Amino acid sequence: MTMTAEERIQSLERKVEELSGELGMLKDIHSVRTLHFKYGYYMDKCLFGEIVDLFSDNCEIYFMGGLFRGKAGARRLYGGTTGLNGPVHGMLFEHLLGQDIVDVAADRMTAQGRFRTFMQGGVHASKTDAPPNIPAQFWEAGVYENIYTKEDGIWKFKVFNYNVSWQALYEHGWAHTPAGGTLMVKPYTKTYPADPKGPDQLTVPPRLWPDNTIVPFHYPNPVTGKWLKPPAK
Repeated sequence: MTMTAEERIQSLERKVEELSGELGMLKDIHSVRTLHFKYGYYMDKCLFGEIVDLFSDNCEIYFMGGLFRGKAGARRLYGGTTGLNGPVHGMLFEHLLGQDIVDVAADRMTAQGRFRTFMQGGVHASKTDAPPNIPAQFWEAGVYENIYTKEDGIWKFKVFNYNVSWQALYEHGWAHTPAGGTLMVKPYTKTYPADPKGPDQLTVPPRLWPDNTIVPFHYPNPVTGKWLKPPAK
């Protein structure tokens, strides 16, 4: 059946609207992915002031069994664990981010993202004034499951959930990770202000290597549509 000129115009208008929506969604995915990657570059150089600016004013940050709320909580966390701020001679914190999966909500105002990090860190042999809790050479790996929000057209971190999987000394490798799974960070046991650098609330601490668990996925199986239920702890 041949369409009239008016029907063809209406069909094209619908197609343009559809493609505009798809393009907008792809731009949002790119923006969220770029936001997180830029966070990684700031972490490399301990640019904590720049990092705090990436968060929404009413953000929530989950880290090592603690919940930090808002910009005030973010400022306590970033820089608070090491006392560092800005590039430091002889210090290495290379954050390699990848395996990114970003899903934007239909209204394009929120998004969820899963990322993996693999970090190379340490202290050069010539540096004698480094914080005592930072090993000379170490690895770290973990998984992010975050929620992002768009405010005035700008994407920001809304819920930042970093789950450390393991840390290991370079010389010994991950097969010899000490009991508890970490070297320089430990689960929080006190809240702020009892701990001046602590969280606003204690949460369930992560299970660390050699224990093995699943950080819940924000998406179902893309083929079956089924949601994965993490095994009981």
